Amino acid sequence: MTLASRALALLATWPDLRPAMPSCGLGQAVSSPQGEIAHFHSDRDVDLRLTDRAIRRFAGNFKGSDAIRVVPGSQWVTLRLDAASDVDLLLTLVSVALQAQQVWPDPGDRQPLGCNDQRGAGFVKADLGGI
Repeated sequence: MTLASRALALLATWPDLRPAMPSCGLGQAVSSPQGEIAHFHSDRDVDLRLTDRAIRRFAGNFKGSDAIRVVPGSQWVTLRLDAASDVDLLLTLVSVALQAQQVWPDPGDRQPLGCNDQRGAGFVKADLGGI
């Protein structure tokens, strides 16, 4: 079992999530009642949709992580699953994403455009200085 399939199986047990077809048409996805949360594009790469507020809140942590890439202007962050601890990080961030969408919706949030994989951004190191 790959790390991505393990993470997807764990997320499938969460009551607020359901399997979905990713809007980009690639891989597998999970959605909440508020919309898409994660796209699993490969055995290693997962795009996770966060609110603008959540991305700003964790920008410093994301910048120091080799497992996370942020693409400026995107509400999607890309996680590289290389170790079991990366799956734990993904599960934590999915929890943050669900809570942010349900409890603290950001009125300034944009309509989510395509995930990072769809944008051709993938796993690219980005400068978060402007966030």
